[in-house]
Amino acid sequence: MATTIESPRAPHTVRRSRGVNWEKWGWIYMRASGVVLLVLIFGHLFVNLLVGDGIKAIDFAFVGGKWSDPFWQVWDTLMLWLAMIHGGNGMRTIVNDYATKAVTRKVLLGAILVAVVAMIVLGTLVVYTFDPCPVGSPADLLPSFCATR
Repeated sequence: MATTIESPRAPHTVRRSRGVNWEKWGWIYMRASGVVLLVLIFGHLFVNLLVGDGIKAIDFAFVGGKWSDPFWQVWDTLMLWLAMIHGGNGMRTIVNDYATKAVTRKVLLGAILVAVVAMIVLGTLVVYTFDPCPVGSPADLLPSFCATR
């Protein structure tokens, strides 16, 4: 009894013989960003959960103190950017594989792009504009490391 495997669907993108092969670079990005994300995420988990008092220490003051250091701002920003682009690229691949109509594919890809860009912009703004010691706040509500103003 012979089993026949159907040929895969033709890709929706037009193949060009010259120019940049974006699918190849997307594939390479997924592998490289995955490796870097493993280091970033496990480093993040190690510092937040195992160093010091562990999970009991994570509160507003912990995050405020952590984000007052430029190293952790860059670390968390890099983790955010890589994770969002990695996830968006994965969703793009799924849409290209399963959306059969061109209009549906374009709408879904546009929605993914808008969501990824919005999350990257908002997340980056939070990391770099976070102020754990806002001016005019009652002293009893501020973290212990804030100087009374």
